[in-house]
Amino acid sequence: MEKAPPSYRFYGDLAAWWPLISAVEDYAEEASLFASVLRDHVDPLRTVLELGSGGGNNAWHMKAGFAMTLVDLSSAMLAASRAINPDCEHLEGDMRGVRLGRTFDAVFVHDAIDYMTTESDLRRAMETAFVHCRPGGVALLVPDHTAEAFEPGADHGGHDGADGRAVRYLEWSTDPDPSDTWIVTEYAFVLRETDGSVEVAHETHRTGLFPRNDWLRLLTEVGFDADAIPEVTTEDRPPRDLFLGRRPA
Repeated sequence: MEKAPPSYRFYGDLAAWWPLISAVEDYAEEASLFASVLRDHVDPLRTVLELGSGGGNNAWHMKAGFAMTLVDLSSAMLAASRAINPDCEHLEGDMRGVRLGRTFDAVFVHDAIDYMTTESDLRRAMETAFVHCRPGGVALLVPDHTAEAFEPGADHGGHDGADGRAVRYLEWSTDPDPSDTWIVTEYAFVLRETDGSVEVAHETHRTGLFPRNDWLRLLTEVGFDADAIPEVTTEDRPPRDLFLGRRPA
């Protein structure tokens, strides 16, 4: 029996705060890059499946260029995405095993792929991408970190809403055991309601960390021709590896 993934408040009862935690405008640059990479590597590009689509911020920017089908494990996050992407198809499913019975010109997985913390789960997510990718199509996977590039660190952010609600958050990532395939991120959220009342929430997330060569090896083993593309970014952080898999025609 498949082990159930962890349940995080971030993607459950806190999902209604998502637009203030992670605003859609913050995704403009990277979503433009992801769409450009897909266009450069598959033609024609008419349909894209996004696995682990979350609150739909990437899709909001990318959907102008092609039809997008959005799949996420969290019904609450799908609801947040539907609010800004009513023109996209939304389906609930686990990227490790969902099967839609159709193929797409491209499959895209952003940082939701980070929640694959074992090689077995990462392979299964890649297999899902492969079976939904048409011959000649591509899959683009964008983890936040590879083992070679990971550095412990902290970040913060948040936004004010027009209705008086506001969020501020702190995230702090560490690698307790460099010999395994996961890291830990502590999240602290300060949530202000419209009436001025404040709630503080904390939770710990475990996410995967794999060497660059393991990404390429696993993509190859599930059937893709694999490559890594260095990210071009103006953001104040190290560029990521974008992993591209082409399904042979």
